[in-house]
Amino acid sequence: MGYYDEDNQSRYQRQKGSKGGFLLASLAGALIGGLLVVFTIPTLSNMGALPYNVVPKNYVESINETEQPQGSGETRNVSVNVQTGITEAVAETVDAVVGITNIQKGNSWFNMEQTKEAGVGSGVIYKVDGDKAYVVSNYHVVQGATELEVTFSDGSKTPAKLVGGDPWTDLAVVEVSSENVKKVAEFGNSDDLVIGEPAIAIGNPLGLTFSGSVTQGIISGLERSIPVDINQDGSPDWQAEVLQTDAAINPGNSGGALINIEGKVIGINSMKIAQSAVEGIGLAIPINYAIPIINDLERYGEVRRPYLGVSLSSVTEIPVRFQQSTLQLPENINRGVAILEVVTNSPADEAGLKIYDVIVELDGEQIKDAVDLRKHLYNEKEPGNEMHVKFYRDGELEETTVTLIAEELDFRG
Repeated sequence: MGYYDEDNQSRYQRQKGSKGGFLLASLAGALIGGLLVVFTIPTLSNMGALPYNVVPKNYVESINETEQPQGSGETRNVSVNVQTGITEAVAETVDAVVGITNIQKGNSWFNMEQTKEAGVGSGVIYKVDGDKAYVVSNYHVVQGATELEVTFSDGSKTPAKLVGGDPWTDLAVVEVSSENVKKVAEFGNSDDLVIGEPAIAIGNPLGLTFSGSVTQGIISGLERSIPVDINQDGSPDWQAEVLQTDAAINPGNSGGALINIEGKVIGINSMKIAQSAVEGIGLAIPINYAIPIINDLERYGEVRRPYLGVSLSSVTEIPVRFQQSTLQLPENINRGVAILEVVTNSPADEAGLKIYDVIVELDGEQIKDAVDLRKHLYNEKEPGNEMHVKFYRDGELEETTVTLIAEELDFRG
């Protein structure tokens, strides 16, 4: 995407030129994912930070103070109980949050092939099945990896295998051995969320040095739509539906858990808006939206969506002279989706759709651009469904019916 701040290279800029890039550059503000690029990790010395191990391990249990009453030489120890709803919620989930290291092949100075850590993100253990455990994370955390390694809350590590990933929703499922699994997270209900209720983010900001970090905030907004540029052509292909929170989400937090006061996962942390004028806008994928994606990834290794079989371009992205000369659209029509390619024997081909047809309506729903078309196709339809299409051809409004099929997606419609 090209969104970044001065201290942390964004996942979208790092992935520029690949099909897994993320988030449109037209947003007023910089959006960065929470995957930490290992080469941009600031050291403790140049951060001016104290070593993490100066914090007592029993800090969440009690704080011991020495109190000396005024005018008295007597001292006494006062134990303050800091156990709260927040600490109880964190205890329910923190051991189910893991670190995920993305390891990729590269060349050394002497042109020798070697593997290196490309980034560190987070993940949430959501299921144990016999000797296997399953972890949900972000697609951008695992993208391009030749090897994956999972680090548990106790510091133990294990190799991991990618089960499946989906760039459209930025979700991925990873499989590990269940031997060292201490906790499995419980999913909550993101449809029941209320603006202003507590939200707690758990993950690995700035990498494994700060593993299991907890930040607290509230649910700041529901059903936020963020434009997504999947294929890095500068135009939005999709709109991600996300939760907004002011709980701090930083590079390395990607794929971690956003939990409610009951300790249940209500979202998968994904990105933040990073700009000098902006503070406290973190974004997470709602868990109810994520669950069917997770199920498909675990079962099929991909998301089973209906397939149309066309390459598309929004009419608004096409110069006016071509709208009228090539597409032959009426002058009063300035919306819709132009077909630039029809795959042979695809549902679109079977329904008689052709190059330069302009789709303006699906099942009676007006289609303004490619994002509208994909949202209708992916959210409203299933493989095997019929879809009624209205389109312009040579200046005339026509219609047809398409019977959709399931096929692996490749950034076409």
